This record gives sequence, structure tokens and C-alpha cells, in this order.
Amino acid sequence: MSSDIAIRATDLGKTYRMYAHPLNRLRQLVFPGGRKHYTEFHALQDVNFEIRKGETVGIIGRNGSGKSTLLQLICGILKPTTGSVEVNGRVSALLELGAGFHPEFTGRENVYMQGAIMGLTRAEMDARFDDIAAFADIGEFIEQPVKTYSSGMFVRLAFAVAVSVEPDILVVDEALAVGDAGFQAKCFRRMERLQAAATTILLVSHATEQMRRLSNSVMMLNLGRMVEYGLTGDVINHYLDSSSKTGAGAPSRDQRRENIDLSDFNFDDAKDRFAQRPAYNSDEFRWGDRSAEFLDFSLRADGKDHVWRIESGSVELCVLMKILFNRDVSRPVFGMVIRSKEGVMLFGVNSTGLDEIAVPRKKSELVCIQFAVTPHLGPGDYFVSVGVVDATDHAMVPLDRRYDSICLKVTGATPQLGVVDMEPSIRVLSSGILCVI
Repeated sequence: MSSDIAIRATDLGKTYRMYAHPLNRLRQLVFPGGRKHYTEFHALQDVNFEIRKGETVGIIGRNGSGKSTLLQLICGILKPTTGSVEVNGRVSALLELGAGFHPEFTGRENVYMQGAIMGLTRAEMDARFDDIAAFADIGEFIEQPVKTYSSGMFVRLAFAVAVSVEPDILVVDEALAVGDAGFQAKCFRRMERLQAAATTILLVSHATEQMRRLSNSVMMLNLGRMVEYGLTGDVINHYLDSSSKTGAGAPSRDQRRENIDLSDFNFDDAKDRFAQRPAYNSDEFRWGDRSAEFLDFSLRADGKDHVWRIESGSVELCVLMKILFNRDVSRPVFGMVIRSKEGVMLFGVNSTGLDEIAVPRKKSELVCIQFAVTPHLGPGDYFVSVGVVDATDHAMVPLDRRYDSICLKVTGATPQLGVVDMEPSIRVLSSGILCVI
């Protein structure tokens, strides 16, 4: 394997034997050459990929798609049924909650046990222990058996150990969803430090925003097979599309009229002008069954329609949306999201709980919705996403969702740093000369 490859899987597969009754297992042991008394479950099949050193790769897929099985094969916890997986470097893993910890041992004892498993000496773990304890921040509980820990304490200690051993490859399987927000932020800062140090990271999470923020690329699994491996935004969008079980896609460039129509936003006009507006992003991602569909939008600011650029400050921005319903919808919910160009969600809001808006809509009904916000954003480029869903008793059914469909440029010079203007004030509370006697 090339020295710049951290992980390589070749025709990798894992198959389990499923027995309908315990006696069938015994029959198979006694008569191994006879007929099969089991069915085969292919948890993973024909998976091939290479991950280079220093990459952060996200792994997404529905429950049961094979994500955890793949990670356990990479970590050496499971042996493959077919194919092979090659790993180049020290692997540190944070898998299912409490994995690798002995419940009767104290936190301290488990820390040293994990270090020994990773090949570190007692002296090396002595040098790391204070940092591990400080990062976990569980106080005196570190001297108590881990069977007394809460789930949050478990993950705190497990993550602290996983990142302290200076791994070449860090594997995290959904465990950070257990921690509180403050601890999660600390974990992400540590992972960013590991990324800067060229550590290879594999991250399984259902939180696609985390995936967009951290991953260089994303792998999607479905029913034990790798169905896509590529750019983070593209794969996540396809995953969201497949999760909503729809096949509708964004209109092609050939379907869009070239002439930009800057006519007023008419409340009773059912023409589709969405893709003609100057703020439209042709690289949007769109999905939904189109039982309702967005026909038009307008950004209004400072009394002007169809703006695409605003000055940083306290100007009110109105996002107007025109939606045509193609069938009866009992409980429509409208929403919008503002993201950074890196895909980080900065703000989101929807009409859930607003009884005057969530009224049944009839087929062929045209509805115009306005969201008014005061975007205290720093200078930069942002994207507005819009959506309408049917809030049934069982699920939120996407009707028309248009991700990053509207471009918004914020200009101006501001003294603060970052993407959000918190309207800071700075003042001197007191001043005087200190007299020392």
C-alpha cells in the first residue's frame, strides 16, 4: 500500500449467519456438510475505497446500512468474510457508548487499560493522564467504577482517551451526539487541531451540518453497499434526496429562460419566474414530490425588490415566496434557512405552530409567504434555502425544498470578526491612578 494511503478496502464484505432457532445452530455444527440451517445476512458487500492520510471522511446512511460494521472492520474488531482492509497507522476509535471500557474498573483504570491496548507504556500514560482528566472534566468520578457513569460522562472520558494517544487515524461513530453542547464544541475544536496535524478522521453522524463542517469527502452506504463516495455537499444532498424518497431534481439550464424578468412580484401571477431572478443560484439542490412548488421569490430591502446585495447592518430583509399547491395539503409548513458558503447553518425558521398560516390548502391555490429578518451578518457570501412540507401525523413529507437556491451578498466594513454581527458595545467603566503605599 502506498505510503500516502491511510486506509484501503478491497472487495470488503461481512456476512452473518442467521438462525431461526437455537437448535438450528447445533444442527449446523453437528452436520456441517449437510443442508444449510441458516440464512445469510450481508451486513457489508463489495466495498472498495482508498482514504489518503490527513483526510476527514464522513460516512452516512440509514440505520442498518453497514456504517458501524465498516468501522469495526477498519478497527480490527471484526474480521472480514470477504476481501480485505489495510490500515496504515495507529487507530484510535470512539465507537458505541462504552465500547472497550470495563464496567467494574474505575475511570482511571480504564484510561490506563486503553493506553496499554494502544501500545503505550505506563510512563507514557502517566504523562497524558492529567490532560485526559482535564479534558473529560468529570471530577472525582474518574476514581469511580464506570458502571456508575451517566452516558454523558462515558463519552467525555472515552473521547478524551481517544484523542490523547496521538492517533494517526481517529474513528468516531455517532458518539458525540450524547455529549452536551459545550462538550461537543470542545470536541470539534480538538478534531480541528487533529486535522491541522494531518490526522485521518472517519466520522459517522446523522448530523449533516457537522459533516459539512468537518469532512473533506463523504461516503454513503445503503443496504451494505457503498453507493457513492465524493464531494461532501454532493453526497449529502443525494443522501437527503434518497431519504425523502423522491426523484424530482433541479431544472436543467436548458429549461431556464435566458432573459431575466424583473417584473414586480405579483401575488396573483402563477408564472414560474424563480430561476429568472438575479439572486437565483443555478447550483441549487432541489427535491420533493412537487405537490406544492415554488414559482417565484423576491428579496426586499430598503424599499427595493429583487435585491441580491445588502449592506452589513440593521437593514430588514424580507424574503417573499410564491407557492402553488398541486394537490390538497392539510398541514403545510413553510421555512427558510440562511447558510454560509461553507454550508454552516446560521439561522433557520419555519411556520410550525402558527395556526393562522398552517391552514389546509386546496389544489390550484396560490400562496404568498413573507419572512422578515434582520440579518446581522458580517461581510461575505451567503445562501438562502426555502422549503414547504406537509406535516402529516407520521412524518414531514417534503413537497418542494430548494437548498442554497438564493444568493445573498453582504458588503460593508465592520470592526468585528466572524460571520455574525452581535452589535457589541465597548466602554470604560472606571479609570484612575492606583496609589501604592
